[in-house]
Amino acid sequence: MSKAENLWKGRFVKESNATFTEFNNSFRFDRRLFEADVIASLAYCNALFYAGVLTKTEAEKIQSGLKTLLKRAAYSSSFFDEMQAEDVHSFIEAKLTQLIGETAKKLHTGRSRNDQVATALRLWLREEIKKIVSLTIDLQFSLILSAESNIDAIMPGYTHLQRAQPILWSHWCLAYFEMLKRDRERFEDNFRRTNILPLGSGALAGTNYEIDREEIAYELEFDSVTTNSLDAVSDRDFAIEFLSSCSILMMHLSRFAEDLILYSSQEFDFIELSDSVSTGSSLMPQKKNPDALELIRGKTGRVFGHQIALLTTLKGLPLAYNKDMQEDKEAIFDTVDTVKSCLKIAKIVIENIKLKKEKMLAAATKGYLNATELADYLVQKGIAFRDAHYITGQIVLYAINQGKELNELSMDEMHLFSEAISEDVFDYLSVKKAISNKNQIGGTATERVAECIKKAKDEIRKINPHLKF
Repeated sequence: MSKAENLWKGRFVKESNATFTEFNNSFRFDRRLFEADVIASLAYCNALFYAGVLTKTEAEKIQSGLKTLLKRAAYSSSFFDEMQAEDVHSFIEAKLTQLIGETAKKLHTGRSRNDQVATALRLWLREEIKKIVSLTIDLQFSLILSAESNIDAIMPGYTHLQRAQPILWSHWCLAYFEMLKRDRERFEDNFRRTNILPLGSGALAGTNYEIDREEIAYELEFDSVTTNSLDAVSDRDFAIEFLSSCSILMMHLSRFAEDLILYSSQEFDFIELSDSVSTGSSLMPQKKNPDALELIRGKTGRVFGHQIALLTTLKGLPLAYNKDMQEDKEAIFDTVDTVKSCLKIAKIVIENIKLKKEKMLAAATKGYLNATELADYLVQKGIAFRDAHYITGQIVLYAINQGKELNELSMDEMHLFSEAISEDVFDYLSVKKAISNKNQIGGTATERVAECIKKAKDEIRKINPHLKF
């Protein structure tokens, strides 16, 4: 296996310690930036040509060599194992030199690995942001499908993990749709601050060569260029912001997973997870475990850790570049892999669950979930809410002692607490009435939820017309 030369060897007499070399090198993970770095180099080659640094022949030779490297990387599984290198930048330069000779060494004119890696990372990350946004939309799509196909499913809603009021399953689905919408918007906003070109900033002070940075930005489809070279090479705000967006998304996915883990338990028994997203026990033959969901929940902490790690790494660094910043890549790479896999799994899970609608409905009709309905009923009879709340609490306490639900009490029993109650109370206490009464914007009434489903479908169609409902 050949070895790429150190790009900085001229100043040094002795060879680096082997253990230090292994510790210092980043090629084992930053090779993921290969394509982005080559693409940036193609644009930089053009800039050097127009600045008069390269002749037309030299520029064409370098361009041809870089494109050949892209092809070889795409088709050869052993391409990255053919040479030892400090990092992806030295690997590309060494490979290009092997391919086209000494002309390759002119490509780095006026460029530092500091602005080079900042550019490659932004190029790579902006594409990954697009993929994460796309996967988020896919999950939203599946949530809409579940909401629409189960518009009749009623379940208990919870506060403090205690049954609170009846809601529609569809309302639950759309709650996560809204969370994911905000997540998507955060990534789209993050994309704007990522899509700024640092190339041309040199190591920290700028470049002596008349390269047209705005033209490079245009060629690479960056929205703008950085305006301070010190900031450009040392800025990782965009990366921290990305990790923050990922952390919030993962928090939402973890809550989603936790809900479904609970709902699939024997204690709740609202849903059944498909065999395709469950595992069994090596000891207990009866077990069906929600491992897919538990892994989403578990991997959330991993993403949180990467955000804190990068914040901690950067908090004490003086301007401009420091080697500490090499630590940004593994955190970002692992976060991207984790988030993308969790989004895919969440989509598969929601598409592979069976609702136990009768059990969900039974749970929503027991446990005095209609107590608030009774209080609101009394308000309609002219009783102040605070008094209605107290009266209802007394009725609930009586019903508990009698072992009855509110709708099982007789009119005589109701009248022990208020003469304002009449026969129409029993219709008001029904679970369907409790649902239909929540008919304000954002409520769980079937009519409102159906409107939200339509709005959500229109939104997703506008973003991705290829998704068919």
